[in-house]
Amino acid sequence: MTPRPAPTNTTRPIARTGYRAAAPFAWIMAIATALTLAPASANAAEEDVWPTLRSELFGQKDIAEQSTLFTLEAPTRAEDAAIVPVTVRIPAGAGDIRKLTLVVDKNPAPMAASFAFGPAAGTGERLISTRLRFDMYSNLRAVVEMADGSLHMTTRFVKAAGGCSAPALKDADEALALVGKSIIKDVAALDGAPNTRLGQVMVRHPNYSGMQMNQLTGLFIPAKYVTSMHVAHGNRTVFNLEAGISLSEDPNIRFTYVADAGNPLTVTTQDSDGREFKAVSAPSGS
Repeated sequence: MTPRPAPTNTTRPIARTGYRAAAPFAWIMAIATALTLAPASANAAEEDVWPTLRSELFGQKDIAEQSTLFTLEAPTRAEDAAIVPVTVRIPAGAGDIRKLTLVVDKNPAPMAASFAFGPAAGTGERLISTRLRFDMYSNLRAVVEMADGSLHMTTRFVKAAGGCSAPALKDADEALALVGKSIIKDVAALDGAPNTRLGQVMVRHPNYSGMQMNQLTGLFIPAKYVTSMHVAHGNRTVFNLEAGISLSEDPNIRFTYVADAGNPLTVTTQDSDGREFKAVSAPSGS
């Protein structure tokens, strides 16, 4: 679906051109403006935007497509376009993967999430699971970067529409009052790998996309979203996340990490208003 134009008093994103010089992830809202101002076309939904996105996100690097190095799980037809579950599984023996990027081609901000892995992520079996918004039927791409700089991609087509402009699930006052409240869980040991554990972090945040309308006032709700997250086990980084409006309301991430008994998981989250939220779990193994 074509995003509804925002009113003139709504904060406007910067243009896509020159985004690399902008503040980190300020550019992610650029494509929303471009799509809003572009003329409607009967072939818009069929337009292949990937070549342009590929160049902007990964430059001229070669990408091994439909890679068997890892698996990407997502529903063919989502029950709710605002909360689409996405899971990437990386088997043991895949090698030293440094980064995972999730891209939703047809979203106003296609780069949905980028996970830069640290030492505590390990190099064995790994999992990253989260929830994304889909504005229209689109390819979902998972691109991993190896330690040698090579890129590998797996693609799934997801039938989901309207997720970026869907009304917020919670009352606005309640959502804003609870912004930043975080829950961190050490869920379980990974089967067959007792030192590798499954963790989960849930952050209360409306993650307003800037495309949602206040049902009472009829005005668009200004964008307000999680921009980054640092997850560590003790003093070792599990991952650094960079994200934007394509993450669902109340971001929820499951991940694997290599545990040292007695060390807690710590999470530091920042949002587009410049606020920072910190949380610490109970020590693992306690």
